[in-house]
Amino acid sequence: TPTRRLYSQGMRLVQPEKYLIKRIVQFSLQKSFKMKLYNGMEEEYEKRHNNLWPEMKEMLKEYGASDYSIFLDKETNTLFGYMLIENMEKWDKSSETAICRKWWDYMADIMETNPDNSPVAVNLKEVFHLD
Repeated sequence: TPTRRLYSQGMRLVQPEKYLIKRIVQFSLQKSFKMKLYNGMEEEYEKRHNNLWPEMKEMLKEYGASDYSIFLDKETNTLFGYMLIENMEKWDKSSETAICRKWWDYMADIMETNPDNSPVAVNLKEVFHLD
């Protein structure tokens, strides 16, 4: 088996302890929000995110985002975003970056936006969590 091969090569299979994972998550903040796509823009939205610019990925990570997912409700064209962030103050500064502003401009033609082209985003309140 693969595990035996590791042991026979002098390596040890290490699995993180459950308490360690729990502790790491406790130091991350959950952020969830919803946004709205224009009708008929679902495929274009997905295409653009499947080709997310490398510099945008770098910025998201630099400003503390991880475990970032966006889901689509096809019946309402509502997007649901979820991410973990390290620090809210640091995350809030991400909107001031040139690459973020450029991304907003790029996405403005397919979704509801504010006058500065930032997406209209409504923060969601967590009402249940199960570890």
